[in-house]
Amino acid sequence: MKPIFETEITKISDGKRVVKKDIVVAEIKLDIVLNNKKIASLMATPVDQEALCIGYLKAENIIKDINDVKNIKLTNDGMSVEIEAISDKKNIEKLNSEGVVVSGCGRGISANINPDTIEAKVIKSNFYIESDMLLEAMGKFYTECPLYEETGCVHTAKLYVDERTYFIGEDIAQHNTIDKAVGKAILKKVDVSNSFLMVSGRLSSEMVAKAVMHGIPILASRTASTCLGVKIAEKFGLTLIGFVRGNRMNIYRNPQRII
Repeated sequence: MKPIFETEITKISDGKRVVKKDIVVAEIKLDIVLNNKKIASLMATPVDQEALCIGYLKAENIIKDINDVKNIKLTNDGMSVEIEAISDKKNIEKLNSEGVVVSGCGRGISANINPDTIEAKVIKSNFYIESDMLLEAMGKFYTECPLYEETGCVHTAKLYVDERTYFIGEDIAQHNTIDKAVGKAILKKVDVSNSFLMVSGRLSSEMVAKAVMHGIPILASRTASTCLGVKIAEKFGLTLIGFVRGNRMNIYRNPQRII
């Protein structure tokens, strides 16, 4: 299944009407089938579906380690990922509960994320980066996202480990981009505790909570954070940075990791 398709549009420019072909991004309902039981459905862009599902299950504490995953299979129609793994049944049951970090698409309640009920460890990583390096990386970020360049209709995330090791996620759903990028790292058994994450959209509570659940020490964006996003970052020791543009940035919490 392709993540894009071609359609006919009517374009008006400078007072002139033209019928032409255009590219739009695909959107599907992706089912996650864990141990022969469907446990969630996510509205998503049909690319990197396996990584998305692994990242999602890890963020929900449903799977603890990639070594617990015995098999992953994307169905031929691209609409379902079948996973065989050791899982936490208690957290599967909590998918629809208030305060649990969920995708917000197709299943679960994400509007009521409560910092007091997030089941994550405080991030104590001594990892740090130079401010100039972050500014440069953010400047390159938007040139490395082919689906965005082609459609202009997806959010993006980039997990940066080092100059040669990074993972990009693109999706219609902002939170899916984090699960895709981190899911790719998990599948390659890369330690994300010494990495930083860049995202294209706002730093809402769900985006911040996902970074915390994955144990990533630094989260940055060109846009702003919400109040609840700041509170979550403060409680869990996340370095949260907004308005990373040109030669400036706003560090909301834990500035010690930026030198």
